[in-house]
Amino acid sequence: MTQVVLASSNPGKLAEFRALLADSGFELVPQHELGVDDAAETGVTFVENALLKARHAARATGLPALADDSGLCVAALHGAPGLYSARYAGRHGDNAANNIKLLQQMQGVPEAQRGAFFICVLVLLQHAEDPAPIIVEGRWHGRVLDAPRGAHGFGYDPLFLPDGQTVSSAELAAEVKNHLSHRGQALRRLREQLG
Repeated sequence: MTQVVLASSNPGKLAEFRALLADSGFELVPQHELGVDDAAETGVTFVENALLKARHAARATGLPALADDSGLCVAALHGAPGLYSARYAGRHGDNAANNIKLLQQMQGVPEAQRGAFFICVLVLLQHAEDPAPIIVEGRWHGRVLDAPRGAHGFGYDPLFLPDGQTVSSAELAAEVKNHLSHRGQALRRLREQLG
């Protein structure tokens, strides 16, 4: 089994990654277990931030690194919260405050204009200076609800109604969400690249 550092300290992401990579031959170790702090996310795109995080974790540990940068992009908000999804309301990882701010920003927006998508960019580096990282992307389209629904998942899941579904992302069973989601799509593409 190949040990790979996961360049994230987010427990929700870790659970999804472990479920989706259970039989992949990777043993995922979250960076905080190896004493690695979060990288500064100074990029202006999801790809740049994922690369920054992966290189930081690989450099600090000497291990191959897997990083994801993901977020919710809302058409009516010109792509916000986007890169700032985890800290939309100011404090990193405050899901409740982020959801409240999103609802406030979407007040009065008609249903037909509430389109949004989750995006996940994954980067896998063999080492910190890897010149040819594997980069894959997944997008999960839907719309922003006008009130939270469901208690599963994390982040904006209670406010996201995926296309083709009658329940929010936070109401989906974990296996269904992992199959449909942006992260699930990206991880399947990663596994295809790995062969």
